[in-house]
Amino acid sequence: MIFSRILFVAGLMYLATPAFSAMGMAAEKPNILVILVDDLGYGDLSSQGAADLKTPHIDGLIAAGMRFDNAYANCPVCSPTRAALLTGRYQELVGVPGVIRTHANNNWGYLAKEAVLLPQMLKPLGYDAAIIGKWHLGLEAPNRPNDRGFDHFHGFLGDMMDDYYHHRRHENNYMRLNEKVVDPKGHATDIFTDWTIDYLQQRQTQKNPFFLYLAYNAPHTPIQPPQDWLQKVKNREAGISDKRAKLVALIEHLDAGIGRVLRTLRETKLAKNTLVFFTSDNGGQLSAGANNGPLRDGKQSMYEGGLRVPMGVVWPGRIEAESRTSRTAISMDIFATVCAVVGAPVAHKIEGRSFLPTLLGKMQPSPPRDFFFHRREGGLRYNGLTTNALIRGEWKLLQNSPFEPLELYNLRLDPLEENNLAAKNRRKFSELAAALRLQLQRGGAVPWQRPAPQDAQ
Repeated sequence: MIFSRILFVAGLMYLATPAFSAMGMAAEKPNILVILVDDLGYGDLSSQGAADLKTPHIDGLIAAGMRFDNAYANCPVCSPTRAALLTGRYQELVGVPGVIRTHANNNWGYLAKEAVLLPQMLKPLGYDAAIIGKWHLGLEAPNRPNDRGFDHFHGFLGDMMDDYYHHRRHENNYMRLNEKVVDPKGHATDIFTDWTIDYLQQRQTQKNPFFLYLAYNAPHTPIQPPQDWLQKVKNREAGISDKRAKLVALIEHLDAGIGRVLRTLRETKLAKNTLVFFTSDNGGQLSAGANNGPLRDGKQSMYEGGLRVPMGVVWPGRIEAESRTSRTAISMDIFATVCAVVGAPVAHKIEGRSFLPTLLGKMQPSPPRDFFFHRREGGLRYNGLTTNALIRGEWKLLQNSPFEPLELYNLRLDPLEENNLAAKNRRKFSELAAALRLQLQRGGAVPWQRPAPQDAQ
């Protein structure tokens, strides 16, 4: 209870005077800040139960609003979740079933031309749209941020960095200021934080609202924290392994960067009318020392440890501090929620659903809804085939390897996925397998490979 109150006080530091009338209607459209971190495990925040790390700023942010106890990423790897978040659609339906990479023979996605991204929904309402950090949805026109509706891009086009200080991938420099190649110095987390602070300071004199998508590449591999942060963790945590200490230090360094961003929101007086989402693109990587709590497995996996993620949403004066929900939400729901908040009409098909009533403390019935999880990948582990999962109510059907049979679990009775019921409940197995096959057919109709030069014209 004492720890909970500490988080509540930390959260209140984020808040400012609400910009709303007594009738509860917004006096102006809110700013939107989506903070997406990379490979953060379900249990790798102190507020999520980790005992060997300290994340006061993220914990305080979540405590200032609503914590989601049952949030899922659309995919257990990077690009597909990012595509789903920004389009409100299942990733395979917008051409990104797998990871977009530098080399064509290991590239498993191409963002569909007809996909509508969040900045395209918000710009007609007067929003300035910016992305800072990791893009990972295309390296060339027409699939760079400025091609897809963002007014401002300051970040990294590619997937992972081979080094947090040199910012290269396969010897390529993918750092950009809009379309200009840049070569900044320093740790990537610090650079993205500094660029975010610069953007927020510029926005404080502007009258129109902003949408900022802040996508850190931490704590993705390589696990490369600043040396002083690593030494601090080793001095504090007796007996911690070198592998775990490095990841803890990288996460704590990330937390400090997010704290600087939140402080800038307060100092610029933007916090009082900014809706903030915080989440991760997938579960933590176990081989890198991640902690996914009691959940089974981690990044790349269709088990819960690869898909369940921390998530919190803050909106001063509208979302009750220290509130929690067990409502299931998925990355693509953020698109629908933002559109509902700002009043952007969605005239095209999306699968994401707004959870705005839940945020506002209102009753929001949960109609029957299937959650599909899809990934296509290469290498000998996947060989260009797919892994998939489907959650329907308390039931989950999954295939964690394209070379292994489907498995069936009851998440209510068996949340750790220890008792495979595929052989014992053939009726439910067949029902879910039929639904999964239909979704595979839908996704199979959407091209995901880069068009040949003659087709691109």
